[in-house]
Amino acid sequence: MDTLEIKGRWHEVKGKVKKAYADLTEDDLKYDEGQEEEFLGKLQKKTGKKREELIKWINTL
Repeated sequence: MDTLEIKGRWHEVKGKVKKAYADLTEDDLKYDEGQEEEFLGKLQKKTGKKREELIKWINTL
């Protein structure tokens, strides 16, 4: 699976991501539907993880 599945629960997921990576800013964690690539790009830069790793991790939160 290579799509984010966070519709309707972003605030919950956002809190867990922020807890795991405290250095992420609110701007880094701004998620707008249809802007997944931009969002994942920001997270990749900040975390050093690959796109696929991030998607899998976020979908398990």
